[in-house]
Amino acid sequence: LPTFSLFSNIEHAIDIILSSRYGLKPNDQILAEDKHKALFAEMVQRNKVEYHAGGSTQNSVKIAQWMIQKPQKVATFFGCIGTDQFGQILKQKAEEAHVDAHYYEQSEEPTGTCAACITGDNRSLVANLAAANCYKKEKHLDLDGNWELVKKAKVYYIAGFFLTVSPDSIVKVATHASENNKIFGLNLSAPFISQFFKEPLMKVMPYVDILFGNETVSARPGGFLTEDIAEIAKKAQNLPKENAKRQRIVVFTQGKDDTVATVGDNVTVFPVLDIDQNDIVDTNGAGDAFVGGFLSALVQEHSLEECIRAGHYAANVIIRRVGCTFPEKPNYQ
Repeated sequence: LPTFSLFSNIEHAIDIILSSRYGLKPNDQILAEDKHKALFAEMVQRNKVEYHAGGSTQNSVKIAQWMIQKPQKVATFFGCIGTDQFGQILKQKAEEAHVDAHYYEQSEEPTGTCAACITGDNRSLVANLAAANCYKKEKHLDLDGNWELVKKAKVYYIAGFFLTVSPDSIVKVATHASENNKIFGLNLSAPFISQFFKEPLMKVMPYVDILFGNETVSARPGGFLTEDIAEIAKKAQNLPKENAKRQRIVVFTQGKDDTVATVGDNVTVFPVLDIDQNDIVDTNGAGDAFVGGFLSALVQEHSLEECIRAGHYAANVIIRRVGCTFPEKPNYQ
């Protein structure tokens, strides 16, 4: 979902006020309700904020392109924006990142925004989807020119957030991938996806070749009654699957702890890169960056182990900066 993010490092006293007034929790992601609308203006009034072009999937696509460097525009991105200044900036930023973005532009809602409230190592995200919630399958994905772009792709990735907007679009892309033995990846994204959008999630799950998640969402996809993340990964791998030619891969990150992944019939842990806690600036976007790094290696047909190593590198770079931003070139070998 293409959104414009407002980042604010919030002092502890203000954090208490915002948490109680708006019901925010550390390391959480929620959709903005009416009670949250005033949060965006209050953040700007109370704090020095930074604006960054984002959206979970768009972040991952930009990171993948950054890791690959050349050729440019290896990835095509679909999303919905408003006909406003933020929408224009999103288009500009996608061009600067060498991402082939094709937006559905509409004037009913402004470009989506996401408030990222950062306190120390914790961050709480409040997404006001706005235009991102207006994506119309029949007015964009179904158009011949756009569907031709879909058919050209070999790897597909969609964040679970899009299940709240256009699950039919996800199923159409996922079905195409499965029927043509291409790779379809999905991210569980946030606890509320599995909690409140379980029906569309489980409808698309049979088509998922690579399932991403983190420690806060991993227990939810099948309602598994265990907290053992390795066991959950194995259970998620064994959920019903349409394309039997590809065994499902499940990858769960755990912040500073080991990444857990299914490798064949086994579950393996992969240590993350060490980092001094004082070097961590902002963990927002770390998961998106991990997926971006992973995808950059995947499209080059590297091994699963190499995909995870690339993901760890990208995440390690991003958490040293504000937002999902990156230097001009990666220092990755």
